[in-house]
Amino acid sequence: MDKDRIEGSANRVKGAIKQAAGKATGDSKLRAEGAADKARGKLQNMVGGAKDALRDAIKH
Repeated sequence: MDKDRIEGSANRVKGAIKQAAGKATGDSKLRAEGAADKARGKLQNMVGGAKDALRDAIKH
């Protein structure tokens, strides 16, 4: 598993926590940061998946 996939998953979780905290406190900036972190994590996870797929294709 590529490190980008692990970091991407962590960013998605961090973003979800920030979004929930922002929603609970009414902090729109924190909610926006959380949404950005989740999007960044999703993209990073996709990049890691592509790297894994490429690595597997090269092995076979």
